[in-house]
Amino acid sequence: MSVLVVIECDHGDVKKSSLEVATYGAKVAAQLGTTATAVAVGEASAANLAKLGEQGISKVLHDADSRLKHFVNLAYVKLIAAAARQESAQVIVLANSNIGATVGSRLAVRLSASLATNVVELPTISGGAFSVKRGVYSGKAFAEVSLTGERKIIAVKKNSLEAETAAGKTAEVVSFSASLSDADFADAPKEVKMASTEGGTLLPEADKVVSGGRGMKGPENWHLIEDLAKALGAATACSKPVSDVDWRPHHEHVGQTGITVSPNLYIACGISGAIQHLAGVNSSKVIVVINKDPEAPFFKAADYGIVGDVFEILPKLTAAVKALG
Repeated sequence: MSVLVVIECDHGDVKKSSLEVATYGAKVAAQLGTTATAVAVGEASAANLAKLGEQGISKVLHDADSRLKHFVNLAYVKLIAAAARQESAQVIVLANSNIGATVGSRLAVRLSASLATNVVELPTISGGAFSVKRGVYSGKAFAEVSLTGERKIIAVKKNSLEAETAAGKTAEVVSFSASLSDADFADAPKEVKMASTEGGTLLPEADKVVSGGRGMKGPENWHLIEDLAKALGAATACSKPVSDVDWRPHHEHVGQTGITVSPNLYIACGISGAIQHLAGVNSSKVIVVINKDPEAPFFKAADYGIVGDVFEILPKLTAAVKALG
């Protein structure tokens, strides 16, 4: 039972979520007594793909078609399906990202495979049984799901597993072609804009995020969010009400109907914590909430909470971060 891992890349770099998925796929392969092969999607460098050996990947299939630089649903599905068939993969592992969630369902239909999304643990494999644990109800509960199809697709929730590194190991990078036609790129985007940090990290992949809500009172105060984010090397984000009134661009909106983030640190400034917002951030490892209302619902989800005025706290917090160097 071979394992195929889908690796998402951007500007030549492997995304953090895909490093986690590579580790997950390698562990599943070990459970099955086989090796893990990866297929890269997006713009990738051979050197970075080879480094996936550090996460346990033995071989990486790379289609260098320049049209695959940005996400195109049909083309990505066809590419991954072709790789799965070539490798006779019966288990396909990908990130439960915006790309993975979109591709996963179409891939399941194309390959007649069982699909489990939002998976949070390694599978339980016993005899012919194959089951996984997945988050449901916006992370409020868990469900055990049995995958019974001949092929199985697992979309792994971000931050569910640490990316492991075995220094010095490299993967073999192999040229691969899915023989994609112009018709496969009929829905290709004409323009791509993504929220990013100062260094260019995409918001969904950011390790730290500083986010603001209506408690910031207006766009003229957003420099306080930006100053802290710059000091931390973090991305900036906002709640839906903020983007709705055009204080911030819509591509910074984090929540159930916006971008889902899973950083190691999420700082919420002046955000009450409605369930729709929490659904987009509850995979964060550490949540810090700053709000003058001690009854704000966000405090129930916070690892650390500061009750106080954001206009007083943010400058002091930024100065403290800068002092630490």
